[in-house]
Amino acid sequence: MDFPAVKRSLEAAAVEIIPTPMLDSLPSKFYDAFILHGLSVDLIEPGRLLCSMAIPPRLLNTGKFLHGGATISLIDIVGSAVFYTVGARTTGSPLEISTSFLDSAFVHEEIEIEAKVLRIGKAIGVANIDLRKKKNGKLFAQARYTKYLGVTSNI
Repeated sequence: MDFPAVKRSLEAAAVEIIPTPMLDSLPSKFYDAFILHGLSVDLIEPGRLLCSMAIPPRLLNTGKFLHGGATISLIDIVGSAVFYTVGARTTGSPLEISTSFLDSAFVHEEIEIEAKVLRIGKAIGVANIDLRKKKNGKLFAQARYTKYLGVTSNI
């Protein structure tokens, strides 16, 4: 095992593009805005939410396609929002996000994110989230999203 190579790889990925004081001064909700900027809500129905966006360069990985972390963030944020369509409060936290990555989405490619509530209970909600390429309808990621809908503490 080449542990120093692993260390170099991770630390190289954290090369300072923006000075640390500037990063540390970003507002607490910066991340959601970073991910969601450019997202359009195209359809809202009880238990269903359809959104679209063009993949921006800021969300690409080193392979030049949509970063897996950005994909999971979209799933988390849109998945949380779909629970609002059935009157649930979404102050809780995700319990499980099971995601299958089926293809890649590239810069400026138009995508659709469709979230559907599968079950809503007093404290738990379950949704299915599909991410498709708008041009051909091809599924490139699919997730089952389980969320605790109750109040969380700030411990």
